Amino acid sequence: MKVLFDTNVVLDVLLQRASHVEVASKLFALVDNGRIKGSICATTATTIFYIAAKSFGRPRARAQIHALLDLFDVAEVNGDVLDRALDVDFSDYEDAVLHEAARAVGATAIVTRDRDDFAHSEILALAPHELLALVAVAKQP
Repeated sequence: MKVLFDTNVVLDVLLQRASHVEVASKLFALVDNGRIKGSICATTATTIFYIAAKSFGRPRARAQIHALLDLFDVAEVNGDVLDRALDVDFSDYEDAVLHEAARAVGATAIVTRDRDDFAHSEILALAPHELLALVAVAKQP
């Protein structure tokens, strides 16, 4: 299963958000051990760097981005992705860009804590706990 991780799920791990870090960390582990193929949107990397640099300083932000780039594939954001995102029925352009980047890399799902933002998605949008449960069910014989 190829899954694009929304920025909010990545931030749950990097910022150790108490109510979300456990499930999000398990999803990172599934990517790390090859159970799922994880991608992040190119804009996620820039957003993460900005937030991490403000929160922890530039050296730690660089280290976090290096770690993300080692773990995840990167879904490109180019002119075609940006243009297609303008024509999808999303209320938030950033989410539309993420959706179109996911489509461009052939993602079968988007994992996000804001499923309502992906109500018009052509790609399955799952909450982190839903993806975790789906992978657990798929593992059973």
